[in-house]
Amino acid sequence: MSLPKAPIERIIRQAGADRVSEDAVEELRKAVEDAGQDIAQEAIRMADHAERNTVKKEDVEMATQ
Repeated sequence: MSLPKAPIERIIRQAGADRVSEDAVEELRKAVEDAGQDIAQEAIRMADHAERNTVKKEDVEMATQ
């Protein structure tokens, strides 16, 4: 999976950066994807624990705490 670069650059700019290098965008993109993968895996474990096949909002919320 590869997130589009434009939203990642927008996140950095909204955080206050005037200029953003391509390397910075790529590094944050990788970090966000890695974090998202970890959260998704934990949310799946939460759904499995609740004996559900569907990952729900609550699973993701618990996975991010």
